[in-house]
Amino acid sequence: MTITARSESSEMSPAAGSRRSVVFVFLALILTMLLASLNQTVLSTALPTMVGELNGVDQMLWVMTAFILASTIMMPVYGKLGDLIGRKGLFLTAISLFTVGSVIGGLAPDMGWLIAGRVVQGLGGGGLMIMSQAIIADIIPARQRGRYMGVIGAVFAVSSVAGPLLGGWFTEGIGWRWAFWINIPLGLLALAAAAFLLRLPKRRPERLRVDVWGMAFMAIAATCLILTSTWGGSQYDWDSPVIIGLIVGTVVASVLFVLVERRAAEPIVPLHLFRDRNFNLTTVAGLLTGVMMFGTLGYMPTYLQMVTGAEATAAGLLMTPMMGALLLTSIATGQFVSRTGRYKWIPVAGSVVIAAGLVLLSTIGPATPVWVICAHLAVIGVGLGTSMQLLVLIVQNSFPASQVGTATAANNFFRQIGASLGSAVVGSLFTVRLMDFLVQRLPAEAALPAGSGRSSLTPELVQNLPDALRQIVIDAYNEALVPLFLVMAPLGIVAAALLVFVKEKPLATTIDRG
Repeated sequence: MTITARSESSEMSPAAGSRRSVVFVFLALILTMLLASLNQTVLSTALPTMVGELNGVDQMLWVMTAFILASTIMMPVYGKLGDLIGRKGLFLTAISLFTVGSVIGGLAPDMGWLIAGRVVQGLGGGGLMIMSQAIIADIIPARQRGRYMGVIGAVFAVSSVAGPLLGGWFTEGIGWRWAFWINIPLGLLALAAAAFLLRLPKRRPERLRVDVWGMAFMAIAATCLILTSTWGGSQYDWDSPVIIGLIVGTVVASVLFVLVERRAAEPIVPLHLFRDRNFNLTTVAGLLTGVMMFGTLGYMPTYLQMVTGAEATAAGLLMTPMMGALLLTSIATGQFVSRTGRYKWIPVAGSVVIAAGLVLLSTIGPATPVWVICAHLAVIGVGLGTSMQLLVLIVQNSFPASQVGTATAANNFFRQIGASLGSAVVGSLFTVRLMDFLVQRLPAEAALPAGSGRSSLTPELVQNLPDALRQIVIDAYNEALVPLFLVMAPLGIVAAALLVFVKEKPLATTIDRG
């Protein structure tokens, strides 16, 4: 599909302006990152009450998966279009979509509307992260970018602590719907900041060629893959016509996607990216990191509420060691890389540390002291802080500025595929195992409080159950989730082994506009 694009004069790049302009741009990006990262964490402590009130415990995983799937599909779209036409307009669009999705979620009367709101949020959320990372590459040379990427990692860590706390406070006070309403003022503030502070280069293509078929086949392949991992073994048997059809759909759409990309004038994911060794290694490692990260983050607050009896706010506080460790190590590694120019060994070690943290987490149980659980989470935080942002930096350092958005988006796309798989597979296994344990072990439905059922178990309801029933539910939650951490641990070792083969290219000290 070809669209005639109006030529626009290039705006002054902050890289060519004053240091003050760079600071202003960075402040706008930090605000946007705060908006994006708060969204991923504020729901974690509100989730058990949210799905319980809407009678949708059996659909719990879709609250997380719907957002991740939508944002995953949109990442390469934002990345490619940003390289072609400039990033500012797309950035404003992404913030607007995210804000609208928050309104839908806040007004949701049932699980269907809640999930729909998360989809709309995801359509915008896919651009928030990609645009922020690509804009940094527009204005900061790779050698200095480490400290900025470290600060962005720190923003994620801070919001990952503040998010669960806010989510818990809302749930126990004014209501879980405020986990969505809080995005409205933040979104409007981010819109204003982006509109008035961002001064970015604009591309001037004579003809804008949009890879419509590439986008379509990519979306079909990603959707079929996530639905396979979500429904397989839970709603449908693995050998059922639906699952077999989804697997076939994934393969066929993927093959057609590759064929289309080979012929497209402006492919959404150019195949030449895969000729770069560092891109391939960091992309696969990022995918595995996404599985481990979201497979853990998505359900630990729920576990802490149900098993340890922590209130929603307390469950948020219990995630503080993990995010505090991520904050400190992200800033420290960013500063180290900018000062020395060395980076190869850091994500290798980080991946091993994540694996070690997952092994430790697989040993916890209802009798485990809370401080021990927090210590294990801190180990995972150290691993994430020393790996995530550097993988993006390695990719950006491998391509010129004209391809940075596309390369960054492609790398993040596959990491988000990992996040989707981690959230969906862990969520699906967790939900199926939990419901099976509850069906097997709980007495008849009448034994639960009037008006409640296995799909309506909130933390408050569980804590008010008789001791015998409460212990059954606690044991079910523990046995349904904890063994899955050990299953994920080998992924960290595989990621570390791959990253050993990364070629440590010198970090650029200037911005290549070619």
